[in-house]
Amino acid sequence: MTHILITAAGSHGDIAPYTGVGARLRAAGHEVALATHDSYAPLVRAAGLEFRRLPADPRTRRADLADATGPADATEQARRPPAPDGTRALMRQAAAFIKELGGGIADAARDDTDLLLLSATTAPLGHHLAEARGIPSLELPLVPAAPTGDFAPVVSGGRSLGRWGNRAAGRLSLRVIDRLYADAAREMRARLGLPAATPRTVRRRAEAAGRPVLYGFSEVLVPRPSDWRTGLDVVGNWWPWHAPDDRLPPVVEDFLAAGPPPVFIGFGSMAGGEGERLSALAAAALRRAKVRGIVQSGWAGLTTRHTSADDGLLTIGEVPHALLFPRMSAVVHHCGAGTAAAGVRAGVPTVPVPVTADQPFWAARLAALGVATAPIPFKDLSTDHAVARLAHAITQATAAPARRDHATTAAHRLATEDGAGEVLKAAERLLA
Repeated sequence: MTHILITAAGSHGDIAPYTGVGARLRAAGHEVALATHDSYAPLVRAAGLEFRRLPADPRTRRADLADATGPADATEQARRPPAPDGTRALMRQAAAFIKELGGGIADAARDDTDLLLLSATTAPLGHHLAEARGIPSLELPLVPAAPTGDFAPVVSGGRSLGRWGNRAAGRLSLRVIDRLYADAAREMRARLGLPAATPRTVRRRAEAAGRPVLYGFSEVLVPRPSDWRTGLDVVGNWWPWHAPDDRLPPVVEDFLAAGPPPVFIGFGSMAGGEGERLSALAAAALRRAKVRGIVQSGWAGLTTRHTSADDGLLTIGEVPHALLFPRMSAVVHHCGAGTAAAGVRAGVPTVPVPVTADQPFWAARLAALGVATAPIPFKDLSTDHAVARLAHAITQATAAPARRDHATTAAHRLATEDGAGEVLKAAERLLA
């Protein structure tokens, strides 16, 4: 029996897709462990996977990070190109997160590990481990990362710089990431008894060798760039695992049965500490749009505690998007990669409210696909006209049949893809 270790770090959206991948591998007869933060141990074990701990849990670090970097967590900062000012503190925070992560990844791999599957955040560290152990590894990023002329780096805000500029910015983004991982890589290679080598050197070796990379998003949203090398493949989304007999909580079912399909509002792991303001904004916008609403608490702590289900508003905690979103008339969210894809999969229109990192990129993709309204940058929710603007977008999303038709068409296309199955095929090729 083969033993596969998946490593993933970051927020819920950075972890949950790998539970679906792991469950698919386990169903095929492999022993699978998922190394991630303590906050996600129940998620991992529920999927039937072995949990192994990684340090630097963003849920316990986010208060410190917010002081220096705002609402984005360190993994997002690690993927973001530098700003003209204030970059040094940001880079130090991200590098500290990565350095702490490095020791945990080395500890997570046991002697019987046959294959490493690596998320974007863990791959620059995991490749050193694979080299030291002499075992194959496979990168499984959730967002496009390789330079291309087709679009600018996904963390640059989504604005094209022209084909030459896009490629140049993509190469610069990789060099920034190399720099962030430099200290952690140096310590890790010394610990593993490997000769000194910079992250850039290791990355270039992998590129020269044509090492395969499978991207866990759909070509429905991002067609494979025409100038990517062979071996960089877009295989479709990896969906978070949930039990086949999972059901929505009774309170949610009762709310859904009591009236027309509501609008979902949630910001996932974004907007920590802004719960009171955003809760009031969400409730006011939903009332102004004259629709019912389900508000997901998330890391921001959104709540409708001053209202009740009788007022047409309900607060929920974590529930599978796969079960909830198809029951909505529209979804309002921050456009993380997984949440954006979940909205498309459900066949419902989206109101994108991107906060940071890759979220503006996905928001723009949803709008271009015709399944979303024009994005509302999160910072615009602080203006005097925020309630009116959000209410207007909700009305646009729920009242336009063409947008729902586009969403239904896109959902049918996504349903034909089997991203986890493609990972299984690639893993078994490497193990063979």
